[in-house]
Amino acid sequence: MTDHILIERAGDAGAVNVIRFNRPDKKNAITRAMYAAMASALADGEADPAVRVHVILGTPGAFSSGNDMQDFMAVAMGAATGSEVSDFLMALASLAKPIVSGVDGLAIGIGTTIHMHCDLTFATPGSRFHTPFVDLALVPEAGSSLLAPAVMGHQKAFALLCAGLPVSGEEAERTGLIYKTVSADELEAEVFAAADHLAQKPPKALALARRLLKPDPDLVAARIREEGELFAAQLKSAEALAAFQAFMARKK
Repeated sequence: MTDHILIERAGDAGAVNVIRFNRPDKKNAITRAMYAAMASALADGEADPAVRVHVILGTPGAFSSGNDMQDFMAVAMGAATGSEVSDFLMALASLAKPIVSGVDGLAIGIGTTIHMHCDLTFATPGSRFHTPFVDLALVPEAGSSLLAPAVMGHQKAFALLCAGLPVSGEEAERTGLIYKTVSADELEAEVFAAADHLAQKPPKALALARRLLKPDPDLVAARIREEGELFAAQLKSAEALAAFQAFMARKK
């Protein structure tokens, strides 16, 4: 579907379903094709009885810089439609199998909120979690408005999602946004060690225990839909267009 997302099976008997961003020249900015590839990979992993754990990784220096701006502008101008983003978010929110992630460097927008669905996230201390939604005249997405306050408390969640204040890997660990900080040299080894550890657990018991710890998936799905409607409306608003134009001018 796209070579910007690499899919492989790792671990004993292919028990680990690995999804890796592979667009380092664009800091792993996510296109609609990349969302579609990730949604398909998660669905395939969930359906495969050999798979016990999902893993998602970026590249050195960038997990993901968020949504691809050209895709954003195409949607804002009404030149593109599709359900790729929603399909991925719903797949992520409905997982029965655990998911582990690893972050080095930038984790912007969805590059941050994706980890709120993960069960164990490892990050390097200097990683930068940042959600400039409001700065772009948008709203939080991926169910983050429900998940972040439950994990971090209202004020830390507000600082991240509304005030748009960046969070380092070390602060993300302190607030509970991620599980553990590790050095860049150790990151992938720690991620795969955790995935292999989980893959050895009785799968049904692990799935049940995970389900008891997670919010009701129907509530998460409902919040994703609510956020998506507001996000789509704001994306087409005059204030969002002005914010994007200012952003693109700064980039030039």
